[in-house]
Amino acid sequence: MTKWALVLIICSFQSNTCLPPIEYPIKYNDGYDCMVAGYKESLLKTEQIGREEINKHNIYIKFGCTPVDII
Repeated sequence: MTKWALVLIICSFQSNTCLPPIEYPIKYNDGYDCMVAGYKESLLKTEQIGREEINKHNIYIKFGCTPVDII
């Protein structure tokens, strides 16, 4: 059975670096559900980091959804 894994990557334009990828424990039934969750989780993470830190370090978040085989 194939599910979809959501992976977020938080990066800084200022330092030209990224933190290690964050793979969410929830696996999604299809790419659509994973993509919707990716946008929602990116927004939540942006709000957690906060305006000051985002602006200070030029932080951005990217995400991807990859298929994984579940046994």
